[in-house]
Amino acid sequence: MALRGGIDLGGTKIEAIVVDDWSTVLGSARRATPTEGGPPAVTKELAAALGAAAAAAGSEPGALAGVGVGSPGQIDPGQGTVANAGNLPDWSDPFPLAATLAEQLGTRVVLGNDVRVAVEAERVLGAGVRHPSFLGVWWGTGIGGGVVLDGKLWLGRGSAGEIGHVVVKLGGARCPCGRRGCLEAYAGRGAMERRAHKAENDGDKTKLFEIMEKHGRTRLTSGVWATALERGDKLAQSLIDEAVEALGAGIGSVVNVLDVGAVVIGGGLGSRFGEPYVERIAAAAAPHLFVADRPPAFLPAELGDQGGAIGAALLVDDRA
Repeated sequence: MALRGGIDLGGTKIEAIVVDDWSTVLGSARRATPTEGGPPAVTKELAAALGAAAAAAGSEPGALAGVGVGSPGQIDPGQGTVANAGNLPDWSDPFPLAATLAEQLGTRVVLGNDVRVAVEAERVLGAGVRHPSFLGVWWGTGIGGGVVLDGKLWLGRGSAGEIGHVVVKLGGARCPCGRRGCLEAYAGRGAMERRAHKAENDGDKTKLFEIMEKHGRTRLTSGVWATALERGDKLAQSLIDEAVEALGAGIGSVVNVLDVGAVVIGGGLGSRFGEPYVERIAAAAAPHLFVADRPPAFLPAELGDQGGAIGAALLVDDRA
């Protein structure tokens, strides 16, 4: 039995797993994504997380058949580089992540887009199994997406699925990508955190940053947002409500173009909030659907927090 590693590199956390031939998770580990130190610091944490996951599986990194990494940013799988990862610290220039991490782990490393590998995992093993065509929307630090058409992940010319940069308001809020009015500017956790900081500085009361500090976090993680909502924080509720409305507008517009049978909601916030918020997003999308009497099914991602890492591990099979 060949064991494989998978790493999901997110803006706030790193999820690492080791799986067997049937994609059963044998060991896992989670670490916080560094907020400074650039690509070398992030790579060091990736190696540490994978090492801990391998140990939990009774193995070691060098004994694995390979490790897949799902990363944000511009991925060049052939060169093994990642560039322009805006939600990671000081990561704009291409960095040889595959070669650097392979040297630290002692096994080969293959790269893929973080959301696409998660969507592929849902296609093969999760909510997408029952739907040959679906839209995956990953609600987390940013807003990522993936499109499956007739049972195949659609890549376009290499950048298909970037639903986070569908414009939901002309001339609207500045997005982390530098443009205005993108869905991510209203619903991405990173953008919401910046807006929460500004609102607090302008005098709005919020428990968000108090909760963050109490739990030893340096970012407003999905858990921090969930706790703030449970405590009735008005600013948190307002920002999340606005995010849901923006998600509805963006998803509805994409469904009008693709006419897919399902929308699968995943990502840090999507998985944390689960079915109730999937239903809210479906309701927010409904007014924007051109064919209103035949809406797609809205489903939570079935593989949860580990879906991205499982999808990353599948890359090892694809590039064997």
